[in-house]
Amino acid sequence: MPPERNNSILKRSALRFVILVGVVSLFADMTYEGARSINGQYLAVFGASATIVGFVSGLGELVGYALRLVSGYISDRTGKYWAITILGYAVNMLAVPLLALAGRWETAAFLMITERIGKGIRTPTRDAMLSHATKEIGRGWGFGLHEALDQIGAVIGPLIVSAVLYFRGGYKAAFSILLVPALLALCILMIARFLYPRPRDFEVGPLKLEGKGFPKTFWFYLAAVAMIAVGYADFPLIAYHFKKVSVASDEWIPVFYAVAMGVDALSALFFGRLFDRVGISILILVSLLSSLFAPLVFLGGFDFALLGMALWGVGMGAQESIMRAAVAGMVSIDKRGSAYGIFNTGYGVSWFLGSVLMGVLYDKSIPSLIIFSVVMQLASVPLLFIIRNWHK
Repeated sequence: MPPERNNSILKRSALRFVILVGVVSLFADMTYEGARSINGQYLAVFGASATIVGFVSGLGELVGYALRLVSGYISDRTGKYWAITILGYAVNMLAVPLLALAGRWETAAFLMITERIGKGIRTPTRDAMLSHATKEIGRGWGFGLHEALDQIGAVIGPLIVSAVLYFRGGYKAAFSILLVPALLALCILMIARFLYPRPRDFEVGPLKLEGKGFPKTFWFYLAAVAMIAVGYADFPLIAYHFKKVSVASDEWIPVFYAVAMGVDALSALFFGRLFDRVGISILILVSLLSSLFAPLVFLGGFDFALLGMALWGVGMGAQESIMRAAVAGMVSIDKRGSAYGIFNTGYGVSWFLGSVLMGVLYDKSIPSLIIFSVVMQLASVPLLFIIRNWHK
């Protein structure tokens, strides 16, 4: 068979794999993003303060991202990418409907953190498998396509939750109904495992192995992304603010989140294509745009807050797609799982520290929170310029 024919078949197979994993993420995001759209309010119902909301959301991210370091390293050493991925998804998915059984904020917080733990276990291995397939179809486009499918679920989930609340079903009913997409995600994941047992075979060509550590570009890039994460307010705190100052009603808050997720999906596709053409420069533009969300979200009324959530979605789309795509191009194939583990752990620690600090700042001074958010995100821009110049 001619090499061109082989390459065409490989690309189609790689694209199908990316789409199938994207459908898994669609139902997974429908589950946990639906839950995250009401987590802040749910904790508030049990009497939790803004500091507690910020701490719980930040701690969940911290523990989840710290586990990515471990799971990424183990996956590279053992090659058990699928086993680790399946375990993580099971924990990630099943913790959400159990929130319906919570009777106090401590129990709800434990389950919210458990859900993040599951995501932490499976993300580096899933990203490593995707990095092999996206080598054939373009990493920016591949990760962007995955993120777009992912975010379709992130739009639908909050809308389902909003509909349940609108018809007076209550928070517990909303968490219960999310069991359906959770089970669908797990079923499709098993189908993907059966059809594509060795995703690493997608990355054809000579195997380039590196005996030394990661290049300095990777560490500078990690520092830049960490600054963005520190300054990015988590949605539970934003939702807490919306409820506290009555920016929107309970049933409208998930809709705000759904709008952000829709923008996230579109920006992932758009900026993913641009990333394949112009590289890291796209992240500079995204950082400048997304830095404007905080004043709009925390100072604006209904309309400006909605605009702020759209800009928040632009930043999230970049963080979940092209930021991951860039890592694959910096690190050799034999260290891909570990690289994603380190990258995500650094991101998560930064997110945790920022979430806790912004929760404290919110209770003391909202303008201080806004200044902190904007300054930290803009601080990433000089480092991104340096990285861009190294890649010229």
